[in-house]
Formats: sequence, structure tokens, C-alpha cells
Amino acid sequence: MPVRKPSIEDLRKAATAFHLTLTPDDLASFRGLTDGVIASYRRLDELSEPRPAVRYPRTTGYRPGPDENKLNAWYWKCSIKGAPSGKLAGKKFAIKDNVCVAGIPMMNGTAVLEGYIPDIDATVVTRILDAGGEIAGKAVCESLCFSGGSHTSDPMPVHNPHKRGYTAGGSSSGSGALVAAGEVDMAIGGDQGGSIRIPASWCGIAGHKPTYGLVPYTGVFPIELTLDHTGPMARTVADVAVFLEAIAGPDGLDPRQRDVRTDKYTEAIKGSVGGLRLAIVTEGFGWEGASEKDVDQMVQDAVHKLERLGAKVTTISLPMHRDGIHIWNAIAVEGATMLMVRGNSMGTNWKGHYTTSLLDVFAKGWQSRADDLSETTKLVVMLGQYMQDNYHGRYYAKAQNIARSLRGAYDEALQQADLLVMPTLPMKATPIPSPTASREEYVARALEMIPNTCPFDVTGHPALTVPCGMSGGLPVGMMLVGRHWEDGTVLRAGHAFEQAK
Repeated sequence: MPVRKPSIEDLRKAATAFHLTLTPDDLASFRGLTDGVIASYRRLDELSEPRPAVRYPRTTGYRPGPDENKLNAWYWKCSIKGAPSGKLAGKKFAIKDNVCVAGIPMMNGTAVLEGYIPDIDATVVTRILDAGGEIAGKAVCESLCFSGGSHTSDPMPVHNPHKRGYTAGGSSSGSGALVAAGEVDMAIGGDQGGSIRIPASWCGIAGHKPTYGLVPYTGVFPIELTLDHTGPMARTVADVAVFLEAIAGPDGLDPRQRDVRTDKYTEAIKGSVGGLRLAIVTEGFGWEGASEKDVDQMVQDAVHKLERLGAKVTTISLPMHRDGIHIWNAIAVEGATMLMVRGNSMGTNWKGHYTTSLLDVFAKGWQSRADDLSETTKLVVMLGQYMQDNYHGRYYAKAQNIARSLRGAYDEALQQADLLVMPTLPMKATPIPSPTASREEYVARALEMIPNTCPFDVTGHPALTVPCGMSGGLPVGMMLVGRHWEDGTVLRAGHAFEQAK
């Protein structure tokens, strides 16, 4: 269907939106002036756009019934076989359902996108298949990935594999649950505020948020370009390392990637932690109203286990860590509103691959079914639009400027230490809110757990969570944070801890 030339009424609406005062003659004149540009849009319809090649055959698969989906963690099941050999050969993978897999439905946790079928494979999907992995299906994720709980996805919550009725964590909820339950070997997660590390911690597996830009985000539904990360989740750090080795590196299509430095992560984990300097960050413990004493104590004990392996442990104060959540809030709320919703998932003003097939489907979905968005998304878009309308992006801009100071504070600490250590999450997994829960409870269970995870999405430092104990039948995670591009050092410490248990 060719691009329609705007009517006088279309231009009148646009003029009003931009506070222009135009007469009918003005509008008619401007309408005539659109002809040349409209011709260009019509020519674009005649041109073919380049798309990443879909190289591996697949069938459509199916949506599993309750008997095959005890945790509600699968959105879709399929079998896409990769190369006959490679470092991921023989391994089965779940793909978070905000990641494009050509020919396989993608819902991104929300009914407003139901029915969309991507026409490309995300770069991470192609790299899994190139390395010999098998895609076993799409894992449920939270509604537009804006929740650290596992209760916001349509149509039903994901259960914690250790304790039914408790959250698996979000937004990579299905990914964490499926790996922990042994239904797949590894899974791709996404992380803008902690969404790899939260479900990994609460499900009792390893999850790594790579250095910002290390793993290409091409073909993954964004939230905010400066916060977006995607990365590996697995039962062991060794599996995380081989997975990261297969998917890391530039693809030439993702604007988040600049001066990327990769490593042989499977070799990096083999080194000793003897002499490695670990700094326990005081401000990562004792969050008022959130921290649980058993969680804090387990992480302290875990660090000293690394000390017995030869690591040097100190305790430092890093006051600006407590401001990380405030900086993140401003960037996430306004950035997500402008890109994820107003920008219909892709936005503008960046070079790389745009998933054009997604734009119309998502735009029409959220605009016609806005009431079906999650309560967290509704809160974000209303507040984000309010801040943009009344403060014109000034606080978003200020937060981005202060983010450089936050990164500087961590970088300075990492000159005196090799890794920073703190609880991944201040509390253990919480009960899933009931269907009749108040909006206040629903939102609290979605956002209360992120104060230690979200700052490192702002600054881009690599951060790994490893299980460090169980309390009340629920896992506890320790988070290790390193210097940019030194993901191997982070994984080495996590692997050493894991092997010592």
C-alpha cells in the first residue's frame, strides 16, 4: 500500500502538536510542498532493504500445553538445529521472547504484540546456531521486559523452580526457570535493570551481564539504548564462559558496540584467584526495607570462601552506589517511554539494523490495546511522558551526565581492587502476587529488588551472579563486578567459587 499524501486535517493535527498557528491557505501551501518528499517515501517502497540472512531451516513449532509447561516458562517450543559441530554442539537453548527468531512467534510478554512473527534471526541466535547449538524454543519474559518479578507476563506468571508460588525473577523469567529446571542447558537473557541477574539469582543459576556492547543487541527488542544488554544464563560458570565466547564480538549492526574487546573466556576461567583483590562494597548491604540478614550474611561468607582460596579481601565504602537507582530511574523511565513506546520499539537517530517488521505491529498493538499493557508499563509511560512534557528531557540529560560520575566512582574503586562484591539482590524470592493483588503490591513486587543490579546497567560494567547458598528453600546470589572488557576476570572468580563449593 503506497504512502498516502497527508490531508489538510492531518497537517492541522501535526501543526497543533507542534504549537504552530497556520491558516487554511498556509496548510494548503504546505500540503503542496509535501509532494517531493512523499515521492521519496513511495520510492522506498520499491527498494529492497538488506536483512541478516536466515541460514538454518526450521518449522513453526507449537505453543505447549500445561502438561509440557509446569512452570509456565515456555512461550513456544520448536527445534532449530545449528551447525553439525562447534563449541555449543549438543547443547539446547531457550531464547528469551524479546529476541527475534525468524518464523517463530514473538510476544515479548505482552498481549499487544501477540501474533507477531519475526522475519530475521537476532545476531545472538545466528551465533548460537553457527556454534552448533539447538534452539529448543522461546522462554516467557515479562511484559515488555519491565519487571524484576515474574508476575507481569501475559497470560500467566512464571513459577520459581525451587518453590512453586514464588517468583522466578524477571524479566528473563522463563530463561532462568528453564535452565534451573534442567529443561535446557543454557538460555539467552536480557538485562536493562538486572533482568539476567535477578532470575539467575532467584532460580539458583549463573547469569552474566556482559560489558556494555560486548554482545550485539541486533534483533532484540530494546528498552533504552544506553541500558540494553543481552547475555548468557547457565547452570555453571563454565557454561556461561563457553556461551559468551560464542556470542561476543561486534556485528557491525549494533550502535551500542564500540571498540569491543573479546577474550578466550573458557581459558580465562582456568586461572587461580590467588592474589585477586576483592572489595566488599558496604553500600551493597543493608538496604532499608529490602535487605534480609540471611542474604547479607551468606554473601559475606561466600566472599571469605574466596579469601580462603587465596583472594585478598577488603571492605570499601562507595557512597555513590546508593545513587545508582536514582540515576537509573530517570534514564529508564524517560528513555523507555521515548524509545520503547513512543518510538514503537526502534526509535530514530542511530545507525544499524532496524527490525522494520516489528514497528507497525507493535505500534498498532499498543495504540489500540493500551489498556492491556502491564501496570508497570502504564506507570512508566505516564510518568515518562509527564517528565518530558514538563521538564523537556532535562532530568534525563542530567542523569546521563551524572552516570559518567557513577562510572568514574566504580572505576576508581576498581583501580584498588580487581572485583567489587555485594549481594545480587537484597532479598530472597517473594510470593507471586495473587490475581486480586492491589496495583501497589503488583508494582512493588516488580521493582523492589533492583538497587544493586541497576547501577551496572547504567555504567556498563560486567556483572556476574553465582549461587552462594539456600535459605528457606530459596537460592541466594553473590554478584561479582569487574572492569570494562575484563569479563574473563569476573568469570574466573565465579568459576573458582563454584568449584570450591
